[in-house]
Amino acid sequence: MKGLQDVEYLPEPDDLRILSVIDPSAVGFQDQWRAEVTGWAPRQAAPVPNMRRRKFLLANGVLFSLAVIMMLYVWNSGVLFLELPPPNSEWAIEQSEFDDFSQLGYTGEGVRVCMVDTGIDLSNPALSQFQVEFKDMIGDSMVPVDYGFVAHGTLMAGILISDQHQLGIARGITLAMVAALGADENNLNSGSEDTVAKSIRWCQDEFQADIISLSLGGEQNVEMDTEGTSVSAVRRAVDSGIFVVAAAGNDGGEGDDGLVSVPGNVARVITVGASDRSQEVWVNSSAGSQKLPNGDMRTDPHLKPEVVAPGVDIISTGAGDTWFSSSGTSDSTVFVTGALSLLLEAFPQYKPTTESNGDCIDFVKESLRNSSLKYDELIAHDEHWGYGQLQVYKWYEDLNSRTTSCNE
Repeated sequence: MKGLQDVEYLPEPDDLRILSVIDPSAVGFQDQWRAEVTGWAPRQAAPVPNMRRRKFLLANGVLFSLAVIMMLYVWNSGVLFLELPPPNSEWAIEQSEFDDFSQLGYTGEGVRVCMVDTGIDLSNPALSQFQVEFKDMIGDSMVPVDYGFVAHGTLMAGILISDQHQLGIARGITLAMVAALGADENNLNSGSEDTVAKSIRWCQDEFQADIISLSLGGEQNVEMDTEGTSVSAVRRAVDSGIFVVAAAGNDGGEGDDGLVSVPGNVARVITVGASDRSQEVWVNSSAGSQKLPNGDMRTDPHLKPEVVAPGVDIISTGAGDTWFSSSGTSDSTVFVTGALSLLLEAFPQYKPTTESNGDCIDFVKESLRNSSLKYDELIAHDEHWGYGQLQVYKWYEDLNSRTTSCNE
């Protein structure tokens, strides 16, 4: 298969018979920007839906005749025919307190979220009823499309808005999807920084987003004298009060350069690492340096990364009637985007206005710092897990308990 050339295969820790596809050329981003599936390509979730299985037991030889009669009855009646759904990642919902928060009735209604990604495929029944404002920065499609065989943007959107099986965490939002990463010669996703920057500006100027979600990133070049176009676009957005949530990156482990991805390096951005079911930092989640290129040190609440959220074996929508499992800081970024969407519905005073200057972002990030679940109570911030694990209900409680506001 052309789309799977030059890849490697790693056995899954839980079942060595299952192999995950790895694209080593994507790790580190090289000269291109890539969707943050870098390192671990999504794999289709099993078991296959709508599979009907015939299941029966034999007691013993004495009851053989009776068993045969019963089996024939069961076989014909379909009593034990089972439809097996795809697996789910409800553990991530519970671990981040979305299940507790859902009892308050918030869905993200009235909050405008703009995702910059590979596009979106609305052919999946779990997404087909959702109205998405689509902008194609790669081609000239007037209808939603998703570039590349991974359907990365579709996966990320499903975490927010899926209305079947694995339900989205913020199904009431108004969503825009900008296709900024196209497909290369191997049908893998990559793009230019200028296109990403143009997409971010569209989210701000045309869509008038409250939140911009970036499950992508580029490599930091600390030797550059001037900042890149994507950093400038993000800085303009956050200084106007628009929340930007970005992936920390997937180059963690022994080869980690100690830097989060661009534009997650911008101070007011909420930069997100990935954690697993055991509430441990994913091995490939990028660490952050608190030293800026000019030698200055970062200050609270803008230490990198700010938070970790579920990002391992996350089940979400694929193209058509498929469900996929993916791992990476892409997924964890969307969980924080969803949490923030619910909070902006609950506290609309923190949404950007024409008078906003970024103070409300600082205020909300202080609350995120205070409410996150620390992996070690003696450590205020860690270069891998940030201020702690996302806890959306505690984040809400902290904001609700405050007697002052960013607007005062």
